[in-house]
Amino acid sequence: MHDSQFAPPGIAIRPLASVTEVFEASALLAEVWGGDRSGMPANLLRALAHSGNYAVGLYDGARMVGASVAFFAAPAARSMHSHITGVLPALQDQGLGRVLKQHQREWALARDVGHITWTFDPLVARNAHFNLRVLGARVTEYLVDQYGPMDDGVNRGDESDRIMVSWALAAPPVPTPDDDRVVASVPVPQDIAAVRAASPVDAAAWRTHVRDALVGHLADGLVIGGFDDERGYLFVRP
Repeated sequence: MHDSQFAPPGIAIRPLASVTEVFEASALLAEVWGGDRSGMPANLLRALAHSGNYAVGLYDGARMVGASVAFFAAPAARSMHSHITGVLPALQDQGLGRVLKQHQREWALARDVGHITWTFDPLVARNAHFNLRVLGARVTEYLVDQYGPMDDGVNRGDESDRIMVSWALAAPPVPTPDDDRVVASVPVPQDIAAVRAASPVDAAAWRTHVRDALVGHLADGLVIGGFDDERGYLFVRP
């Protein structure tokens, strides 16, 4: 499966079949993450691609503009973990991330994979919106400082808290809960990247506040049922 039925005209998704394509994808992902080449080294990407995992490039004509990498979980889990997906900054917010995720879904279903998991930074509102409202994935864990210190241009100087989600590929999207089910909410900044650039101290305060609130509600037996652009994370009783 090379092209996705969801791709707009001129956009194609192809496996990273050659060493040249692997190095191009590694460099592209480094550019997306602020110049850090440790996020997806070319040698590891080549190994993942060659051993049958999901490793694709997103092309606008002949130019690679995005890439995505996922690997299989334990066989009995029938699951795949999406490690990294990125689109060049100039082409973000044009729906190409959704094209990649839908292609990933098609690819996984064709291989009898039932779920795709991935993590995202809970402070990034647009990712929370996309993962929980658009795709309808389900939150499974809150992970404190999951990756330890990260030295890329996006995460440098911050702790790497992450939310783990699971996307049930054959099930309907998890809907945003009705207001009468919501028992608590935790807001996040609209643009944490702008906050980080303006004041690392304020960004660190947001990290601590959101972590404490989310972990506290989860410890009380609530679950994250969805995300609202104004109210933030919405908690419900399971």
